[in-house]
Amino acid sequence: MIGKEGEPNNPGEVVFQVRDLTKIYVMGEVKVHALRGVNLELYSGELVVLLGPSGSGKSTLLNILGGLDTATGGDVTYRGKTLTNADERELTEYRRFHVWFVFQFYNLIPSLTARENVAVVTEIAQNPMTPEEALQLVGLTERLDHFPAQLSGGEQQRVAIARAISKNPEVLLCDEPTGALDSKTGIVVLEALDRINHELGTATAIITHNADIAGMADRVIHLRLAPCECGHRATNADDWRARQHAQQEIDRRARSHAAETGPPPVLNRPATLLECDGALDRAHACGG
Repeated sequence: MIGKEGEPNNPGEVVFQVRDLTKIYVMGEVKVHALRGVNLELYSGELVVLLGPSGSGKSTLLNILGGLDTATGGDVTYRGKTLTNADERELTEYRRFHVWFVFQFYNLIPSLTARENVAVVTEIAQNPMTPEEALQLVGLTERLDHFPAQLSGGEQQRVAIARAISKNPEVLLCDEPTGALDSKTGIVVLEALDRINHELGTATAIITHNADIAGMADRVIHLRLAPCECGHRATNADDWRARQHAQQEIDRRARSHAAETGPPPVLNRPATLLECDGALDRAHACGG
């Protein structure tokens, strides 16, 4: 059943609240509005899919929610505390204790076993589960002492997910977690994320351009390509260069996040559809 006006059917506590969020990348005379006037909430315990083509602002939004990037305008709050004006120290503490990332590539340490890769995080986290518990949740109990080179791509991604959840984060942010996997292996990884969301109640946001993933979500947020001020769409070459320039700063912050806490890191739910365009003045619901 589609929730009215894009709201979840049974909303829990608000984890993220985003109001009039904008992000502008500037390179020379080109201004790229990656996000413009976005308004949305993410709730505890829900699994949200951010769906859209490359260049539509999905990663930008996720990076701002995760404290890897800052907004140009608007306001982002996490459990009532603003992230908009947080300094680097505050963002570091926020990333270390409250959120974790799962990226498209696994970023495992080749010389460490699956158990040891997870232990890199559990040894410095405040209230971690054991590596064995985390790996059990993703179905890798039999692979604890295998090195990354001895694991398939799907198994390596599940080790990365186990590493992410081992510190018991309140929020799990996933950037194309199945992008490097075939469809069959990707389903196994998505099932692991779904199980974690159900069993641990971790608020989970997954970004993708694969519409098939939408079936696992409590809500789906659609983003479209945003035009720059000159009217070109987000796929033109100048826009791409501006985004590449900005991405270098994102990558630097991601490496900083890795240094803080270790290396970075068939489903069927009734989904609520919320359309939230990076170029829209405000998020709006698709009917239903």
